[in-house]
Amino acid sequence: MRTGGIDSSQIQAMIAQLRAAATRPEAAVPAIQTEQPAAKVDFSNALKGALDSVAESQNKAEALSKRFQMGDDSVNLSDVMISMQKASINFQATVQVRNKLVQAYSDIMNMQV
Repeated sequence: MRTGGIDSSQIQAMIAQLRAAATRPEAAVPAIQTEQPAAKVDFSNALKGALDSVAESQNKAEALSKRFQMGDDSVNLSDVMISMQKASINFQATVQVRNKLVQAYSDIMNMQV
């Protein structure tokens, strides 16, 4: 019997698989995993990586824009606009991070020791 495009025997088979998976002992007790300590991240390397990513998105948007302006048929206007918006959002986020860093630096410098 077919109901809504799915054969009832397929549904029964899926239910049987779910029940079998639920009754397995390893499914009931998850394996204990030892946690690895988090790797130290150098702030300057993380910041440089983020800035490189922003620069890359801006360069990609500029390259797509130039290709579209030159009449390349493989580039759609929507692709150009989307890449430009992504670059703009990345840049705005970077400016906000910079503003927060400057504010934090200013707050620290104004602390009384």
